[in-house]
Amino acid sequence: MTFFFKMTELKNRIQQLSTEYFEDIRVIRRHFHRHPELSKKEFETAAYICSCLDKYGIPYRNNIAGTGIVGLISGSGEGKNIVLRADMDALPVNEANDTEYKSEVPGTMHACGHDVHMSCLLGAARILNTLKDRFHGSVKIIFQPSEESYPGGAIGMIRNGVLKNPDTSIAIAQHVLNTIDAGKIGIRPGFYMASTDEIYLTVKGKSGHAATPEQDIDPVLIAAHILVAIQQIVSRNASPLMPTVISFGKIIGEGRTNIIPAEVKIEGTVRTFSETWRKEIHEKIRKIASGIAEALGGECDVFVDPGYPAVKNDETVTRNVRAWATEYLGEKNVIDVEQRMTAEDFSYFSWEIPSCLYRLGIRNEKKGFVSNLHTPTFDVDESSLVTGMGLMAYLAVRALSE
Repeated sequence: MTFFFKMTELKNRIQQLSTEYFEDIRVIRRHFHRHPELSKKEFETAAYICSCLDKYGIPYRNNIAGTGIVGLISGSGEGKNIVLRADMDALPVNEANDTEYKSEVPGTMHACGHDVHMSCLLGAARILNTLKDRFHGSVKIIFQPSEESYPGGAIGMIRNGVLKNPDTSIAIAQHVLNTIDAGKIGIRPGFYMASTDEIYLTVKGKSGHAATPEQDIDPVLIAAHILVAIQQIVSRNASPLMPTVISFGKIIGEGRTNIIPAEVKIEGTVRTFSETWRKEIHEKIRKIASGIAEALGGECDVFVDPGYPAVKNDETVTRNVRAWATEYLGEKNVIDVEQRMTAEDFSYFSWEIPSCLYRLGIRNEKKGFVSNLHTPTFDVDESSLVTGMGLMAYLAVRALSE
């Protein structure tokens, strides 16, 4: 009973501080949004984060794996150590919104909500630092660069030891989602977001006049056969119980209406959730592309570039996060979400230590905040900042109390 009252009191205090800090955190979010920076170039973003941590009195290390930052908030006694993580980079998108905080960088925009992620983590860090005499253990706050650009910043930060000294027991991250209303979160245990690999095919033939195809080897026709055949990996080789996507978004053949080109370049992506099946897909792509090209008199160079693994939400950690989020937000504000074929390099954290990535709702139809991520009109209901920073802080103290 004493523990219950203690946590209820702490929850109320966190909710109070979240409301109290909202205006400051909204200013921070709008600063990030006006000044977006692309992957591996988050220099001013990192400097601004460091200035906030200096203001809060939170010690940190910076310039990790590029522009990465790790802060450490130590409680009043020995205990576990956990990670809260946010990503920093923006996207090469030209913003179409007309707001006072519209991107001031042409062709660059926080169209995936990383401005919200950083702001919420700074808010949570400020709350935790205010309350550090009321919990044991420590919280690492990780600001990670280059999530949007492979190989991503997560793997570099892990290799630089951000999960060590002190060793961390779990990692938690949140990511905005436009299909969930502000004030709510979405969560799913197990494999949640897909692995992502890039496919590069170069189909080689023999160039010539389009009116004399018998003298040529047509790489356009070969490419067409390869594309159709590779799609059959999904329909005829993948288990119906294993989500799999193979999509091609770029085909270049430098011919003309009357010129058959010498080669055709094709680029695409493959996504799934099983590491074993993922490797099998790569091999099937190689065999199909090479075999069809050879059978039709050409060649095909195949390069499959492995990207991020799938995000793996630890069953126990995710069950706990769901329970704690329900305590903080109420049962009606914690919903189930489906698996997504999108990818996230938080996956590297999830393969190192037990982890959970959940979704922060930012939708508000009445205010017009409905656009999808990675679009020029993406924006968020800023009331979600209160939910995001408060929940992250509460999850941290709850995790440390277990």
